[in-house]
Amino acid sequence: MNYLVTVPILALKFLLPVLYLRFPFAAGWANWLLDSVDGDLLMPAGLDFAVYQNLDKAADWTAYLFIFIWAWRQPIRREITVTFALRTIGQALFFVTHDEMMLFWFPNLEEPLFLVYVTIARFRGWERAHAIYRARLIWIWVGILAYKFQDEWFTHVANVDRTEFLRGLLG
Repeated sequence: MNYLVTVPILALKFLLPVLYLRFPFAAGWANWLLDSVDGDLLMPAGLDFAVYQNLDKAADWTAYLFIFIWAWRQPIRREITVTFALRTIGQALFFVTHDEMMLFWFPNLEEPLFLVYVTIARFRGWERAHAIYRARLIWIWVGILAYKFQDEWFTHVANVDRTEFLRGLLG
């Protein structure tokens, strides 16, 4: 195993969420990007898939926990609390059963909600973020649900790489 690749990536997966408390926009998007590519880096570096799955889900739950902590003093805490509880149930069931369908039935809605909210706040101002969120609530949730259900389906049900799937459709 290439420890020069695996150790820094795994460290970042567990440390970036801590930065949500101080830098929610930058740390949130950095962690989302890292989570999008980590498997493509860690498994070729020699990390076993089963080990990767367990570490990835543990790191994901760490991120969910820090989003929940961040949200405790935010006007959006109720929605974050519900989505945190939903995914925590899915994570627990996944660790007990090793059935990836649990991650589909209990989707990660917390992270995209957090990213949408902190993005609104970053570009429109923290004092206006909640009013903007409330005014566009239906569209935001339609987008979150559409994005996450396709994402969870590709990742945990079909177990298909989206790039390969799109290549198959187009070529």
